[in-house]
Amino acid sequence: MRHYETSKRVLVTGGAGFLGSHLVDRLIAQGHDVICVDNLFTGTRRNIEHLLGNPRFEFIRHDVTFPLYLEVDEIYNLACPASPIHYQHDPVQTTKTSVHGAINMLGLAKRLRCPILQASTSEVYGDPSVHPQVESYWGNVNPIGPRSCYDEGKRCAETLFFDYHRQHGLAIKVARIFNTYGPRMHPNDGRVVSNFIVQALNGEPITIYGDGSQTRSFCYVDDMIDGLVALMATPADFTGPVNLGNPDEFTILELAQKIIAITGSKSTIEYRPLPGDDPRQRRPDVGLARERLGWGVTKDLDEGLRRTIKFFEVVGSWS
Repeated sequence: MRHYETSKRVLVTGGAGFLGSHLVDRLIAQGHDVICVDNLFTGTRRNIEHLLGNPRFEFIRHDVTFPLYLEVDEIYNLACPASPIHYQHDPVQTTKTSVHGAINMLGLAKRLRCPILQASTSEVYGDPSVHPQVESYWGNVNPIGPRSCYDEGKRCAETLFFDYHRQHGLAIKVARIFNTYGPRMHPNDGRVVSNFIVQALNGEPITIYGDGSQTRSFCYVDDMIDGLVALMATPADFTGPVNLGNPDEFTILELAQKIIAITGSKSTIEYRPLPGDDPRQRRPDVGLARERLGWGVTKDLDEGLRRTIKFFEVVGSWS
């Protein structure tokens, strides 16, 4: 690991994705040099094109299931499809991205003796029997269901991170990310916020799976990036896992109604059968993040939705 300058060289895998590109922006704004690695399966050049001429930015098209040899000071491992429509498209590759990707990035961090942060997920809790979810809860996950490639892949990645920490003394950070939304979400990613916004703006029926009583907590992307950067900056003896998400809980029906009201859409609501293994409740206990990171959300759902809707109004539908 380099020690000869105050600014760092930071590797962000999945850096052309929704969350990764916002993280890259933040790190560059802080004066760091950033290497963005992405295979562009779900990420897009559109998310990073404003950075392509920046001397602090470098883009490498690469799949993290293959080894990567670079010299960096920190690693944020965000590479993995995060929406069901994408991670179920090639479930074997999804598992490989989580597991082989973690092994390759951990191996790089071990060689460089640098800290590495894993972007884990609230999906490790499955369909939870504990509510709200605390980090000590082991989860209720179906290991053979249609979502297992993502859920179990992320759980295995966490296992690898903590085994590298115990066996090799590696400096690790594990963030369990709850539903995050904001500008640069892909309009066709199948996630509930982007789905509803696109449908409302097009005047199409808003499709709710199930009766809409299932709950989620929605965290605006700027707040999530605050949490990730704060977690990386914690002392080496703090590994996490730590929940990052909005502790306010909304039903899917409430979300649809908010989006219809903000857009002024004439969309109706259309109910469809609930997919398999879809969790009924999802809300983080963020007490640990408050205590150790001094972190909390600053954007309420209405404000975040207005910003996100404005983005979709400007860019329209893109691929």
